Amino acid sequence: MDVILLKAIEKLGAEGDVVRVKPGFARNYLLPGGLAVPASPQQLKAVEAASQRRLKQAGRVQAEAETLKRRLEGLSLTLKLTLGENEQPFGSITAHDVAEALGREGLPVDKGAIRLETPIKALGVFEVPVRLHPNVAATLKLWVVKA
Repeated sequence: MDVILLKAIEKLGAEGDVVRVKPGFARNYLLPGGLAVPASPQQLKAVEAASQRRLKQAGRVQAEAETLKRRLEGLSLTLKLTLGENEQPFGSITAHDVAEALGREGLPVDKGAIRLETPIKALGVFEVPVRLHPNVAATLKLWVVKA
């Protein structure tokens, strides 16, 4: 029996694939679970249209990420770090702090996209990698100055 997968299934196929499975597997597992639909000309057209929409959406999202990358790489962000006696830092600069500062600049970046290995606890200039999309990464120039 031929079915069209609605979700990726390990060792069977990816979303939108037309696969041949045994009728019992389709009737008892794939179809009731909403994982597949029987392959018919109408369903094939619907799946093709949905995949075209997904491709267009993915292209749009990547184009937006490229635009944000250009804006981030042209930006020089300054954050303040409070120092105590003997120039010892109080606290640190974290990905959350960088995300908030970018938000104030009008650049919405999720803190999970900011790839700081460890919090910044020193003054200076740092190159901070930002993962905007699986195919798009930017480098942000971050200045940490004394408060």
